[in-house]
Amino acid sequence: MEFELQECTLRGWEYGDVNALVRHANRREIARYLRDSFPHPYTHEDAEEWVTLAGATYPQTDFAIVVDDIVVGGVGFETKTDVFRKSAEIGYWLSERYRGRGICTSAVRALVPWGFETRGFERIYAGVFSNNPASMRVLEKAGFEREARLKRAIYKNGEVLDEIIFATWPEQWRSDEAKP
Repeated sequence: MEFELQECTLRGWEYGDVNALVRHANRREIARYLRDSFPHPYTHEDAEEWVTLAGATYPQTDFAIVVDDIVVGGVGFETKTDVFRKSAEIGYWLSERYRGRGICTSAVRALVPWGFETRGFERIYAGVFSNNPASMRVLEKAGFEREARLKRAIYKNGEVLDEIIFATWPEQWRSDEAKP
């Protein structure tokens, strides 16, 4: 699966992405806004493991963000199970050098309808650290609704933070797309 967008291309992860992944992911500024499962430092072994895992996942849920044939970030869904199986959490990261260009907003806008139509999700949401206003703006621009603030839900780098929940669902998404 591949999405050709004006700002970037979204495609599956490939083994040839390992070096670019390490170069762009191995940044404290990236890891500070992501779960601890996204390591820092981000090593060559971490990148190989991720590319192997993402490439083996079917159906595909994770995509490389590519600009000028260089992997500069990632976007994807974490699918849920049990009674939450129709929900998915969307997540994304982008190298600092490529921020401010609408790349993440464009990537989220491309994946959401695909998630609803192809994967059958009934709800797509994101949990954002309260100290990450840029990520909140991405979701707002992409048409997500701010739903909740989970007080003191995150402990990252010795700091207790709130988690801000944004969500969309098929009817809300179509309604937003119809607005001028």
